[in-house]
Amino acid sequence: MITFAIGLSIILLFVILFLLFRIGTLASIFRGSTKQAAGTTKTSNRINGTMMLLFLFVGGAAFAWSFIESWDEMNQPLASVHGEWTDSLFWTTMIIIGIVFVITQILLFIYSYKYQHKDDKRAYYYPHNNKLEVIWTMIPAVVMAILVFAGWKTWTNITSAAPEDAVVVEVMGKQFNWMVRYPGPDGKLGVAKHTLIDATNEFGVDFSDKNAQDDFMPREIHVPKGKPVLLKIRSRDVIHSVFMPHFRLKMDAVPGMPTKFWFVPTKTTAEMQNETGNPDFKYELACTEICGRGHFAMRFIVIVDEQEDYDKWLSEQKPFIEQNPGVMANFTAEPQKELVSAKKAEVPAQEVKTEL
Repeated sequence: MITFAIGLSIILLFVILFLLFRIGTLASIFRGSTKQAAGTTKTSNRINGTMMLLFLFVGGAAFAWSFIESWDEMNQPLASVHGEWTDSLFWTTMIIIGIVFVITQILLFIYSYKYQHKDDKRAYYYPHNNKLEVIWTMIPAVVMAILVFAGWKTWTNITSAAPEDAVVVEVMGKQFNWMVRYPGPDGKLGVAKHTLIDATNEFGVDFSDKNAQDDFMPREIHVPKGKPVLLKIRSRDVIHSVFMPHFRLKMDAVPGMPTKFWFVPTKTTAEMQNETGNPDFKYELACTEICGRGHFAMRFIVIVDEQEDYDKWLSEQKPFIEQNPGVMANFTAEPQKELVSAKKAEVPAQEVKTEL
């Protein structure tokens, strides 16, 4: 916030100075003093050119300072296998683009000073150069093609099929919180339908499905260190976005279109607390899609355990229907309704007519 305020103050200072000089020039012109206006114009050009150089050095120094000052905040500690690929691709791209940016900005401001208007100078007419056109078209095209290919390869690796032994966790976003569901001992998530959603069964799980009857819904996400974790992501209302910065994980939750993302955590919560020196450190799942007034509240705690601790936590979880026994009443009655409907359908048309 302080960095932003300083940068904004510098920009406003330059704008004010520029406007003051421009006002002086226009005032001279309106007074009809051609000679004075010409002198003022020369002075303004010289001052503007000098200010360009000043802005280059001051702005460059401010940028470098803010970059160094924000380094730790920009670079959150890494805690996943694929995060190394993501960071490598990101910084490779930033270095290439950064070099080009610095060179072009230096030339832009230096040329603005060097080639400021002077009465005895005339522009050189340089209409075309095939060689130059080929060079500045081919070099960026080749560099961009390499970056795009590297990005495609990294994204393909990240979004490949999850290993069969991956821990499966379903994450559902809704206004304005996250809900999480794990499969029980059978390792399979039960069917969920939006038509079954109610105040108790917020996931809309079909508990007549045997695979769903051991599913549980904890208040925190627990995952084991060093083992692949598959997130099955969906939304109940609007677009949300699953974001776990330390795992370099981001995937949209889209209503009507399930998405997924798998990763391998490499550091437990306890290890990260030691690394950061923060005993209260917690991994976090946040929403990065502005989804309404309560968007800020969509945060969920993620805990990475050693395998033994994860197994212990897993054994302590109780199925949702055991914690909410009343929910099964809606599903035990369902087969009876279907049986009655089937019997009515079997009644001959004549009998129905007689009854009527």
